[in-house]
Amino acid sequence: MTTDFVIDQYIKTRMMLTRSQTKGPIRTAWVPTTAAIYKVDIDFDEASRMWEYNKKRTGNGSYKYICCELNKSGKKCGRQIVCETKYCRAHNKITLISSLLA
Repeated sequence: MTTDFVIDQYIKTRMMLTRSQTKGPIRTAWVPTTAAIYKVDIDFDEASRMWEYNKKRTGNGSYKYICCELNKSGKKCGRQIVCETKYCRAHNKITLISSLLA
């Protein structure tokens, strides 16, 4: 049995080959593509800061979502959000009232 035959059988059946079966010239089924090459320029530090912007660390790798609405002093509210919204109790009422008036 030739090595080429064994390699062809592997490609067809995807069975594991032993070392003695793979001796000799090895052919692969990989075919290079002519796909376009894109330039990837990701700033992971900035991405991490943006991901953590509306979260508060609770320890042990856990996070809680927080309200990011600005207070009168210009700082983030920081309270825990109400379920299925992105605001705390106080700011959720304000957004509901303003949407009803509009």
